[in-house]
Amino acid sequence: MEGGPILAVVASAVGFSAAAGAEVFQKLSGAQIRAKLVGRQLTDESHWGEIYQPNGRLVSDEMGNTRVGSWHIMKNQLCKTYPEGGGSACFDVWLSGRAIQMRIPGSTDFPFEGVLIDAPHSGTAPPPHRLADRASSKSTQSAPR
Repeated sequence: MEGGPILAVVASAVGFSAAAGAEVFQKLSGAQIRAKLVGRQLTDESHWGEIYQPNGRLVSDEMGNTRVGSWHIMKNQLCKTYPEGGGSACFDVWLSGRAIQMRIPGSTDFPFEGVLIDAPHSGTAPPPHRLADRASSKSTQSAPR
């Protein structure tokens, strides 16, 4: 059969590249969670962000709605609490490069996913994705005449 070996090589190369491109996530220990999250921001880089401050303060912004809560590590899980009706939950944290997944142990729900970026210097400022939105809206406003 003509082209058989070439087709087999192409098919195996496509399969290899697809497997190489798949993200492999590793579950983090409590110490690894702390090392990765402290002073960083978890975000989707457009709609929401969570800043994990060293003192356990958690500042989140979702589409302009800022909330302040707390975070801590317990039994190799990240626990987050929002006092104003947000409740609390603990997650297993999984990492692949910059990508983070937060999974509720024993749940079949899809994991909460985002990427880690450097947090702004002040935990009281909105996450960078909101600052960029505000800067672009100011530049599109016309000057007073």
